[in-house]
Amino acid sequence: MTLALFLEQLLNGLQFGVMLFLMAAGLTLVFGVMGLINLAHGSLYMVGAFACAAVATATGSFWLGLIASLVAAAIAGVVVEMTVLRRLYARNHLDQVLATFALILVFSEGTRWLFGSFPLYLTIPPILSGSISLPGDVEYPAYRLAIILVGLAVAAGLFWLISATRLGVRIRAGESDREMIGALGVDIGKLYTLVFALGAALAGLAGALVGAIQSVQVGMGEPVLILAFVVIVIGGIGSIKGALIGAVLVGLTDTLGRTLLPSLFGLFLEPASASSTGSALASMSIYVLMAAVLFFRPGGLFGELSR
Repeated sequence: MTLALFLEQLLNGLQFGVMLFLMAAGLTLVFGVMGLINLAHGSLYMVGAFACAAVATATGSFWLGLIASLVAAAIAGVVVEMTVLRRLYARNHLDQVLATFALILVFSEGTRWLFGSFPLYLTIPPILSGSISLPGDVEYPAYRLAIILVGLAVAAGLFWLISATRLGVRIRAGESDREMIGALGVDIGKLYTLVFALGAALAGLAGALVGAIQSVQVGMGEPVLILAFVVIVIGGIGSIKGALIGAVLVGLTDTLGRTLLPSLFGLFLEPASASSTGSALASMSIYVLMAAVLFFRPGGLFGELSR
């Protein structure tokens, strides 16, 4: 493998990791602050992608579609939190899993009823449609690089929100002792709704950004949701820092594994066998990484909301 190809795959892994972070950040906030297992988080990712595709198609503007993805996912999150999830906070995790699994079916069938079963496609805006020359003779797509920059900017914004704002203090306090902040006059219901809307908007943004690379289709959020859960287990439930580091680790492990392992096995196996064996082991690699992290740190790399 040439150096240029390795650097390109490294950036692909970082881009994949940043996308996972946008999903996992909202998921870990919701679980850390509200104690809620939300299997429907992937559906909000799908809502953002469809909202972006629909608005971009109707207006011809990808940027309006991006705004629509944030608004639609946040509104969907608020509606779900106020009508369904608010009744589950005091229930056990099995009830939460069953209820949010039912929401997956509702979102999937509702989206299919509105948009049909055929996938939609987003066009990358012209300003980001080319490639950018990077050191090491790497020609990297401008749009993928923009996803990395947006993800890192969102991460910086979340770190600032959690560590340097009054809302962040309340979020951290809610994660530590929700009864106490309620006694101090903080409206727990509004805090929960705001946190859930923020997590939903981040998921919608991730769906919209990825929708321009992949197709936008019903059920697109479920495979990503599984990886997002892996990320927060590795990083530590409730930790934004852990979500970022875990997402980057998972993104790099998955992307580089799929690139390097078939080449490695090709040194002593037939090409077909090397490809199938390498691909299979690459698919397992992120779960091996999760098991290794949990063996040494059962609570994940970071176990609480961190600066």
